[in-house]
Amino acid sequence: MSVNPPATTASSVAEATRALVQDFLAARMAGDTGRLVALFADEVDWQLAENPTVPWIRPRSTAAECAAQFTDLMRHTVPEDARARVDTFLVDGTDAVLTGHVSGTVRATGKPFEGPFALHLTVENGRITRHHLYENSLSIAEACAP
Repeated sequence: MSVNPPATTASSVAEATRALVQDFLAARMAGDTGRLVALFADEVDWQLAENPTVPWIRPRSTAAECAAQFTDLMRHTVPEDARARVDTFLVDGTDAVLTGHVSGTVRATGKPFEGPFALHLTVENGRITRHHLYENSLSIAEACAP
């Protein structure tokens, strides 16, 4: 008699996705770039609207580049003023969508920015393979302008 391992259920996939995204959020909050590198896949489908006036927004595709976005953001903003609130956290299989509000202050100009955001992450084989962020890029660009 052969015994087959139980099939992966949709709920177990969703639970694994939720757990990894929660780990990602905790690593972001802690500024743990080493952990972030481990959470991102070797190649990541990174999408964030190009914004040439914002120094931390640029194309990224490797785990190290994606993790470095946090370091770049902290270098160009005032960490004490950084706020992010997650209002919604939805998981469907390997996909997670978070919505909320973000605000901060650009270090070079002293100007504030704020607005809603939506983040779409995909988790495959225990790592983040997609990171698509939609945010109030106009407010951020205005805050970066001298």
